Amino acid sequence: MRPELVFREEGGLLAPLLVWRLPGAIPTISSGPLGGGIGERRWVMNATVPMSYDRDDPGVHLSDIAGDLGLSGPGAGLMTGVDVARVVTTEDDGVEVFATVGLGRPILAAAPAEDFGELVGTVNIIAFLPARLSDAALVNAVATVTEAKTQALFELGYAATGTSTDAVCVVVSDSGPAEAYGGPRSRWGAPLARAVHQAILRGGRDFRADPVGWSDRT
Repeated sequence: MRPELVFREEGGLLAPLLVWRLPGAIPTISSGPLGGGIGERRWVMNATVPMSYDRDDPGVHLSDIAGDLGLSGPGAGLMTGVDVARVVTTEDDGVEVFATVGLGRPILAAAPAEDFGELVGTVNIIAFLPARLSDAALVNAVATVTEAKTQALFELGYAATGTSTDAVCVVVSDSGPAEAYGGPRSRWGAPLARAVHQAILRGGRDFRADPVGWSDRT
């Protein structure tokens, strides 16, 4: 499902935004600040904000943006300092993945705080699966996405598991029997892992070649 690229005013500049308008209330799991958790969502967005972003109510901000765009009903919203127009898209066996990759602050999850870098970065991953998943399989799919992302980061040469602000959103089908598993060797977890792995490899290479943040570029 291809997103719509929209530009909106943000801090006096035109900021890019990706919007997926879903064909109904679709089962989704998300860690984003708006519409997080498991539930039925009618749209998904990934919004670029300035690298200096300091609001403490991102969910409210995303909700306001959704209202301005005429998005109705429950949705899932993610946020990043990366220019989302640079989204990386991959596909494997019917699974589609869209990743915006910013690696200014790659970290090991259990590293002490003093080991964090000075630059910000966010990896947002949005995946669409053509099958229905049980709630347990949805949670498992998020783990699969994270494991595949980490594998790609290590292959890129980063001693890191991600950044401190990464987010995941997995959208599945609303019809058919619910698959019980979403792990990396399951029917749909395997292509999900491969698609995420390729997206992060490509996005990571793109970032290293051109690491300028959105607010720096504009």
